[in-house]
Amino acid sequence: MEAETSTFMSDLLGGRLGVDAYARYTEQLWFVYRALEARADELAADPVAGPFIRPELMRLASLERDLAHLRGEGWRDGLEPLPATEEYAARVAECALTWRGGYVAHHYTRYLGDLSGGQIIRGRAEQTWGFARKGDGVRFYVFEGIGNPAAFKREYRELLDAVAADDLEKQRMVAECKRAFALNTGVFQALGEEFRLSA
Repeated sequence: MEAETSTFMSDLLGGRLGVDAYARYTEQLWFVYRALEARADELAADPVAGPFIRPELMRLASLERDLAHLRGEGWRDGLEPLPATEEYAARVAECALTWRGGYVAHHYTRYLGDLSGGQIIRGRAEQTWGFARKGDGVRFYVFEGIGNPAAFKREYRELLDAVAADDLEKQRMVAECKRAFALNTGVFQALGEEFRLSA
């Protein structure tokens, strides 16, 4: 996956960047998840998006706890999205408001990605910066309500297969997944510029 092979993420996972880079990344995630979860209560009754709105997936409170640990209680002061993050969050918010199939595409891309690859990030963060195992600083990656991630992902994919959409709409949703990956990659590239390692 392009996002996972970006310079920023490989440098972060390789221990070549400091905890400040990890904190900055966590801040950017907060903006995206705020957009994903802002309308969750309303979307829960929607026939397309509703089946995907699961309380055990919600990440915003965990992100806020991590940011308080990483940045201190005043973490909201000076909190600023990168332009790439603003673009990403705006697209998520637009889909949540106007196109439920597109929202599901972003939901799938983010939550299942963090449930899978995010566990690698959590392990490296615990090892590199000494966070307590599954403690503050990495709570975003700890899905406490999901006992069997593999079974959960299978169930989630079954919900995707059952989405009430014709073939054209499903193609549009696949295209939106690709757009979500591209938007995510844009955030990694922007973070890479901000934390460029000297040659």
